Amino acid sequence: MKTIWKWKRKQNAICAAVALLAGLHSAVAAADEHDHDRDHEGASVKHVLLISFDGLHEQDVARCIGANTCPNLALLAKSGTTYANAHTPGLSDSFPGLAALVTGGSPKSAGLFYDVSYDRTLYSPSDSNCTGKTGWNVVFDETTGIDGENGGALTHLDGGGAFNPQAIPHALVNGVCTPVYPHNYLKTNTVFEVIKSNVKNARTAWADKHAWGYDWLNGPSGAGVDDLSRTEINSIDPATNTYYLDTYTHTEKFDNYHVQSMINEIDGKDSTGQSSAAVPTVFGANFQTLSVAQKATVATGGGYLDASFTPGPQVAGAIAYLDDALGRIVSELKQRNLYSSTAIIVTAKHGQSPTDHSKLVKNGDTLSKLLEANNYLDPNGKFGQNSTQSGNLNDGTGLVGTGFVQTDDVGLIWLRDQSQLPAVVTTLKANLSCNAPGICADGPQAYILSGPQLSNGFGDPARGRTPDIIVQPNPGVIYTSSTAKDEEHGGNAPDDSHLGLVVYVPHAHHAGQVSNERVLTTQVAPTILRLLDVKPQLLHSVAVEGTRALPQFDRED
Repeated sequence: MKTIWKWKRKQNAICAAVALLAGLHSAVAAADEHDHDRDHEGASVKHVLLISFDGLHEQDVARCIGANTCPNLALLAKSGTTYANAHTPGLSDSFPGLAALVTGGSPKSAGLFYDVSYDRTLYSPSDSNCTGKTGWNVVFDETTGIDGENGGALTHLDGGGAFNPQAIPHALVNGVCTPVYPHNYLKTNTVFEVIKSNVKNARTAWADKHAWGYDWLNGPSGAGVDDLSRTEINSIDPATNTYYLDTYTHTEKFDNYHVQSMINEIDGKDSTGQSSAAVPTVFGANFQTLSVAQKATVATGGGYLDASFTPGPQVAGAIAYLDDALGRIVSELKQRNLYSSTAIIVTAKHGQSPTDHSKLVKNGDTLSKLLEANNYLDPNGKFGQNSTQSGNLNDGTGLVGTGFVQTDDVGLIWLRDQSQLPAVVTTLKANLSCNAPGICADGPQAYILSGPQLSNGFGDPARGRTPDIIVQPNPGVIYTSSTAKDEEHGGNAPDDSHLGLVVYVPHAHHAGQVSNERVLTTQVAPTILRLLDVKPQLLHSVAVEGTRALPQFDRED
């Protein structure tokens, strides 16, 4: 009996040991599988392709996938993740919009508020000794290329092949008067710089709409982008003697240059196709066709047909074009056996407002007029846009220290005299209605930011770069009298801040997922670094603002 009991006890012990070992094996296997799931999202990624279809709303993505009018984007979404609640970080002009995607920072840390802005600390381009007054209207747009010198015609696709010296202000740096090129103007580093410094044999490339204004993508080092395509959308197409922006179908020709640049890069060449080069580790491009179609007047077939984002003929055509362009790029990746090692991110710098044409209000630039009427002017009776002898902001004839107002569907105000801030805010708040001389900011989604509230979100105006006041008018308001366009961007209205965002990662788990968690486009930059196994905190803006990678890619180091 005792022997039987001892045998049973031994048998039980053996069974328990077997069970324990089995349990440990299962736990280890589960842990291994979990680590594999967690890390595999970026384990096979060798390249990241970032595409900005400017104007792409989340609603555009949902509608075209539902209607099967963007099959190539739908395939990416089916194999990836769609973030249905993605937004810009407070402002939606092209500069802060793209800066969010490639720096992980809002205007507060990146220092970019608009391509035409103001900085109180800078000296004029002609003041090469930094001995005069400070406060310069910084213009980094199509006139930043040498073609724009002295108001010249923009006759070359590459902007003339050099910087316009009249567009480059100066700053005192350690006591030395130094030119401020766009890459010097950016206050933080970029994913391009981080990748080049932390991924062996990395190569970077990008193509955008202004040949020289987008030099800031190089980052403070001035060398972040190995292959920065110099293409200028405001140049004159010699084949038609008209601008690429005149119709959305003509803009397609400009965007096709960017498609070809990416195809060349995928094929192991530089963007021109003239030289051999490694396939970029991080690369991409901006597209303007949809933006141009959205801005076109509803009367001519532009914009949307209703508040449900039903596309008008031009927008429908633009979306079809962009989807075809995406398909051509993906097809080339597959042909070169790179699709299984390339993550693809499709999003936008900004949306467009208003998509509901019934909300459109164009009373002219009532904001600037109100400031002028109440004598918030420079000593010469001029303010901002009127502070040059010729009316051309980049011809070198500007006046220093005038302050500046930038308006689209937002108003950014840099005061000439910052001590006037309380008086200006009082004047604005007394004129909120849409009736002249009102600024049309009397609705529940409108606001006027100044003081601590503005500083907390955008930085301290006393340091020189941040506007003193930001006016967000009622959604649908555009501060213009132009009859050429019915939509704009730049502010924080729902239609220009809520963007499409689709992320495809090879072999990713949970394919076809739609995330409704609110995210910001600043989260794209740390996600790119996560995918390439680089620490996101190497981006200065990410470290300062605490920007996290997108859900699914966000994990502690």
